[in-house]
Amino acid sequence: MTSPRDTFRSLHADGTFVMPNPWDRGSARILEEAGFPALATTSAGHARSIGKQDQELTRDELVAHVADLASFITVPLNVDSERLFPDDPGGIDRTVRMLADAGASGCSIEDYNPVSASIDPLERAADAVAEAVAACAQHRLVLTARAESHLYERRRPDLLPATITRLQAFESAGAEVLYAPGLRTAADLAAVHAAVTRPLNVLALPTAPSVPELEALGIRRVSIGSAMYNASAAALIAAAKEILDHGTSLYSR
Repeated sequence: MTSPRDTFRSLHADGTFVMPNPWDRGSARILEEAGFPALATTSAGHARSIGKQDQELTRDELVAHVADLASFITVPLNVDSERLFPDDPGGIDRTVRMLADAGASGCSIEDYNPVSASIDPLERAADAVAEAVAACAQHRLVLTARAESHLYERRRPDLLPATITRLQAFESAGAEVLYAPGLRTAADLAAVHAAVTRPLNVLALPTAPSVPELEALGIRRVSIGSAMYNASAAALIAAAKEILDHGTSLYSR
């Protein structure tokens, strides 16, 4: 019988698949039953669902969340694991082991440091990716390396070349999947795709190419991030406002 981890790795071999991001058991059940072949956690969505903000989750909270979802679904689960908690006891290696024990099939590592509110220097970021690669190899987890400049350095004039340089460094460090959230245009995505050889994950955005268009560009994986959680929260807020302001329940039609 093929394990979820082997299934997850095989999904990246050919074609394009969409991996949405549930934030609790209920949303995970809905998305699995909809037919998606893999799911991923969302750090922002999960944090907000328990009354926190993105980048405020503790390692123990994340691991407990992963264990809960992995025990509840049958498809592979990838983990939005931020920086893999390098400053917690045992650092990256222990975090990966905990996620593997919790049932994850893959995880990611970011190069943005919320403590310093800056992108890590390239050499430091690549070293962290290499450490995560070694840890993931011990447990057969797929590692995704994330270059966050398009989210946090959008005004730098060399944004696309800098992102490509970072992704190439992460590829050289051994990352199996590469990801630069915030890429929006077909031209930028094509340039990144041409510059690396590992599968690319692309964040689905209203202004980004559609999934069929991404497939035509050679993109292997599409994720949703916190967008589905945000849409659900917006619907809840609108429903609450309607009943408070007007006393009606037209939102439920």
